[in-house]
Amino acid sequence: MDFTNCIINQFKMYGGANGSKISVKYNGEDYMLKFPPKPTKTDSMSYTNSCISEFVSCQIFNSIGVKAQETLLGTYRQKDKEYVAVACKDFTSKDTKLFDFGQLKNTIIDSLRGGYGTDIDDILESIESQTLVNKKSLKEFFWDVFIVDSLLGNWDRHNGNWGFLVDEYNHTAEIAPVFDCGSCLYPQLTESEMEDVLNDRAAINSRIFSYPTSAIYENGKRINYFDYVTSIKNEDCNEALKRIAPRIDMDEIHKIVESTPYIGETQKMFYKTMIQERKERIIDLGLEKLHLRNRKEEAKEPQMKAPASRKADGKKDRTPSR
Repeated sequence: MDFTNCIINQFKMYGGANGSKISVKYNGEDYMLKFPPKPTKTDSMSYTNSCISEFVSCQIFNSIGVKAQETLLGTYRQKDKEYVAVACKDFTSKDTKLFDFGQLKNTIIDSLRGGYGTDIDDILESIESQTLVNKKSLKEFFWDVFIVDSLLGNWDRHNGNWGFLVDEYNHTAEIAPVFDCGSCLYPQLTESEMEDVLNDRAAINSRIFSYPTSAIYENGKRINYFDYVTSIKNEDCNEALKRIAPRIDMDEIHKIVESTPYIGETQKMFYKTMIQERKERIIDLGLEKLHLRNRKEEAKEPQMKAPASRKADGKKDRTPSR
């Protein structure tokens, strides 16, 4: 589809640093049209694949059952250049505005690191302290997104790109759909580099076990998805793992990737391979470790009860004979 002749609403503007954005009217509805930014980590490509990443990742979030923004891929021509752009359906309305988690976190007076500090303990404490939405639902949403981000290798899920739809007049709020997924799926790799990775087991492993890391910090370091998920040390994360893992349908994900326009067979194979590898090495392994731990704990319970039962069995019947 071609967005070039769409009506532009110059009075609606969007924040964020991941590429230029304009508001357009497409098929009678408002969309934020995002353009790919220039890469910061390589000189071998003119623009990143972030628009492709945005489109594919939001589709995958929705397929797993974590509500994300609706996305379309198309082209936009300006002067002598044609861009592949992603159109994100505007989920705000005349009554609701989008507020990010950093803005909510700023209202927590005793938050140690400010609204946009991404220390994991501070984030979780702010979730417990806020009263805008249900605490349990917000905590589950946070960890559900964390698990899907670990599947997609998102290196930039910070406090400014998830949040809430707020109706200030009626004093209502709800968790906003997932948005801003342009940092998933290794957006700064060229097709040639993707092919090199596919042919190098060590290169695949490094992109699973070492990077990309989360934008969230623990003990002063960015969280490593593999280490954190497979450590099974956080019970809320474990619960999200149990919720999300059964809903990951690789056949459906392959269909999403195969139907994505503007990308070649190498890029499609790269996405399918990396998602499959991350599922097996992070999600599946974490779930396996969790099940093994639970089985061990269940096996201990009868042993702990056994001495008491043996003692009871060894008691003599002191009922007087008649």
